[in-house]
Amino acid sequence: MSSSEQHDRARSATGPTPPSKAGSLSGVAVSSGAATTELPALADLSIGRAPLRRHVILLVVVALLVALDLWSKSAVFTWFQDPEAQAALPRSERGHPRFPLIGEWLGFMLNLNYGAAFGKGGSMPWLLVGGRCVAAVFLTFLIYRTPTGQRVYLGALVLILSGALGNLYDNFTFAPAPDLPGVQEGRPFGPVRDFIDVYFYGWDWHFPTFNVADSCITVGAILLLLSGIGGGRSKAPQELAESSAAGPSDGPARGERGDAAG
Repeated sequence: MSSSEQHDRARSATGPTPPSKAGSLSGVAVSSGAATTELPALADLSIGRAPLRRHVILLVVVALLVALDLWSKSAVFTWFQDPEAQAALPRSERGHPRFPLIGEWLGFMLNLNYGAAFGKGGSMPWLLVGGRCVAAVFLTFLIYRTPTGQRVYLGALVLILSGALGNLYDNFTFAPAPDLPGVQEGRPFGPVRDFIDVYFYGWDWHFPTFNVADSCITVGAILLLLSGIGGGRSKAPQELAESSAAGPSDGPARGERGDAAG
């Protein structure tokens, strides 16, 4: 008997060669024994950077929110500084010009804020403005790196960035008129223009005046908290690949069932 015939008989006796374990993310299948699991391509599993179109849209949204903030500040401050308007405006209980919007509860009243929220940090202007600059850069980086699908988290970042930029504009460009109440001479940066006033009549207490930028920051902070509570993070590509490779359990393979029966 020739060596080739002996080799063929040996192969017949041992049976067919079992398929080897192989995996492919860019290919389509992962086979293990007799079971084969279809996997999506690696590009489908990627949760990488968002397309340029999304960044352009978010940039437009930020620009619109900053423009709304700056326009509202300029419009109200220009109106209140007009001599005729000042004479016609009603006065608050402390004698400040105040235009009521919803009864005595909500109105417009000018205020210059050299600090942060509630006027805090006014004695450290370089630290305050420098921190705002660092925060704006960091928020821009986070927006760029945020994967698609995290809308609440992304919206929070956009709102906070818009508010920070609106207030930074005042710090770097606004020079108040000397006759405005609350002007402080010799400051290295300009004050933030606040004009939205909330008054609690029963307690005779005014909530610290704020602006559109402050409102964006507050709403963004709330959304950021909600996104953290809701778990806004997506699965990593490797986790998706592993879960897809595991697939549903169909019990023992056909060969193993046959061995058990035998």
